[in-house]
Amino acid sequence: MLVNSYGAHLHDVRGLAHSTVAQHRFTVGQFLQQLGYEENPLRLSTLAAIDIERFVRTCGPRLSRATLQHVIARLRGFLRFLAMCGAVPPGLDAQIDTPRLYRGEQLPRSLPWETVRAFLMSINRASRCGLRDYTIFLLIVTYGLRASDIVGLTLDDIDWRAGRIRVSQRKTRGPLLLPLTDEVGACLIQYLRQARPALPCRELFLRARAPAGILKPTAVGDAFQKWSRRSGLSISFQGPHCLRHSYAVNLLRKGTSLKTIGDMLGHRTAESTCVYLRLAVEDLRGVALPLPKAPVLDTGQQEKP
Repeated sequence: MLVNSYGAHLHDVRGLAHSTVAQHRFTVGQFLQQLGYEENPLRLSTLAAIDIERFVRTCGPRLSRATLQHVIARLRGFLRFLAMCGAVPPGLDAQIDTPRLYRGEQLPRSLPWETVRAFLMSINRASRCGLRDYTIFLLIVTYGLRASDIVGLTLDDIDWRAGRIRVSQRKTRGPLLLPLTDEVGACLIQYLRQARPALPCRELFLRARAPAGILKPTAVGDAFQKWSRRSGLSISFQGPHCLRHSYAVNLLRKGTSLKTIGDMLGHRTAESTCVYLRLAVEDLRGVALPLPKAPVLDTGQQEKP
């Protein structure tokens, strides 16, 4: 299957992470479905710029400019792969216009820390599913982890004797060693004893309902939306990544250095951490320069000709 071949190319040749490969596969699958590839595999031989434009126009109305830019980048990569295989003529990837984005135009998605704590407390831990979700979000709030890193945790990543959690970041592929706090440790023990299904899987978080198996990052997003609605809190964001941003901003407001925040978040560059400075509004007020007073115009005097 073409999608499988491309996925193998992305992972084995380009060295992309599994989560990134899954995103590319999803976009390519949508494109081939709209193209009618399964019904007519020879359709690729007549692929033209108008077919690509039609797909982009279909995606455009329901996606933000930033997301559409990612979709187009994945599509361009697929077209280059097809050209390399001789399935399409070269140069089709250069015929796609991409939406213009401006650096720093969007602020990180952050919630007041009081709202974050209230969200955690609103989760019903009496059920197995609720206890699992609470444990997941407690890890995000305590360490600022990504959803993909949470679902990638295994039982072997918890070093109880040393009091540490080992995280293999899927986005940066860099390792993180985090201290196992008393609160997180107690919550993990409760989850393992009361809520985790007895399956021969080493993954820490598993599905609470049938079909049994490991959890996917999308399930964390679904859980966040569910508990956000039930909490009754004013949470306008749709994904759990806002908890990671909130964690960073909370550390910044406590006076934690940018270097320390970047290390805890697993950032590879200081530039990735500096975006949170724009959310520290009260701190920025202290360094803001006063505006000069505007001159007062005497409206009673008329300018002579």
